[in-house]
Amino acid sequence: MIRLVVGLGNPGKEYERTRHNAGFWLVERFASAKGLHFRKDPKYQALVARLDGEGGNAGAWLLMPQSFMNASGRAVQMLAGFFKIKPEEILVVHDELDFPPGTARIKQGGGIAGHNGLKDISQRLGSHDYWRLRLGVGKPPAGAEGADYVLQKPPAEERAAIDASIEAALAVLPQCLAGDLQGAMQKLHTQDRPVVQPPKPVPEEKPKPRQERAQASPPKKEAPPKEAPAAKALEEDKAGFPKEPEKPGFLRSLFGKK
Repeated sequence: MIRLVVGLGNPGKEYERTRHNAGFWLVERFASAKGLHFRKDPKYQALVARLDGEGGNAGAWLLMPQSFMNASGRAVQMLAGFFKIKPEEILVVHDELDFPPGTARIKQGGGIAGHNGLKDISQRLGSHDYWRLRLGVGKPPAGAEGADYVLQKPPAEERAAIDASIEAALAVLPQCLAGDLQGAMQKLHTQDRPVVQPPKPVPEEKPKPRQERAQASPPKKEAPPKEAPAAKALEEDKAGFPKEPEKPGFLRSLFGKK
């Protein structure tokens, strides 16, 4: 069961919209959805709220340290020590450079990856065993320092992606508070993973008929057929019928021409 949810960020108007305050954004939105109001507690140097009457979530504390990021551990140590809250009962919400905007991940323990807020909390608690809800803000561009990058406001497109990851994390936060962190992890880590669609089969292309030449060569002119030498023209009589040539008579052929 989670008994303490810590949102990390820097106090002040000049920091409220910067990437480093992503932890504040989530905890503030969760409190607003539950109708809770933070009060400033000078003893802890933090804004504090508490869930009441929520069944398994009853009594869980919400904490936003107001002593700047690199001194966040003091408030966590004092409140956890007073109410005897163990490290494994603490969930720290923070910005994460290793994930792109739009990604949220839950894990327990591990390294701090240069995050000053986590560094101070680990030193104050003497343990890395607390849970973490990491909100991706993306890596700084080449040549830029991470410390400067997280203190800048994300462009509108990145902020929208971070807000979407916060909504996804808020959906599983009651599950975390109830102690089902493994179930919350499985749900959160699968819902923002892009679904890889299998490639569509490419239809086989049928062989195309050979295209006719754009400019066909002009047809060759055929020589007119040679007329066969005609036999002797038939004479026509006056009536227009062909006249057969005369056959030599019998006597003429016998006596010859005179």
